[in-house]
Amino acid sequence: MNDLLELLKTNARLSDRELAVLLGKQEQEIKESIAKLESDGVIKGYSAIIDEAKADPNSVKALIELKVTPQSQSGYDEIACEIADYEQVEGVMLMSGGYDVLVSVKGRNIREISQFVSARLAAIDAVTSTVTHFQLKAYKDNGIIIHEEDHDERGLISP
Repeated sequence: MNDLLELLKTNARLSDRELAVLLGKQEQEIKESIAKLESDGVIKGYSAIIDEAKADPNSVKALIELKVTPQSQSGYDEIACEIADYEQVEGVMLMSGGYDVLVSVKGRNIREISQFVSARLAAIDAVTSTVTHFQLKAYKDNGIIIHEEDHDERGLISP
């Protein structure tokens, strides 16, 4: 990955001027490079990495493994796009290994996600099985450390 993309991935809030200084280039060159990356579809968007446990301690995230029967004309694409259209879905990926598709979802509680899996995902004809994994705690997301160690203010007691 080129240096500009790596910097944007780490901190998309850096200004064109700051990026130019960090990369030893002119600000106009950076603006043009970013515009080209956006128009070429390399940069799909910009987002903040949120500590969901702090933002909404009651929300729940889950990863759902799906075994899927590929469609004759579109393979996995049609099914993946159908799943991606659901509001709860944050990500859909075609995978190798023991399952075909990995779906990342977010909900208000475990029951809401369970309902989504049984009423929506499992109801898709091409889906042959599902396995749901609920996220208990996040430590790192998109290369950013999320979990901060809890410090025991009581100190150590030695004999």
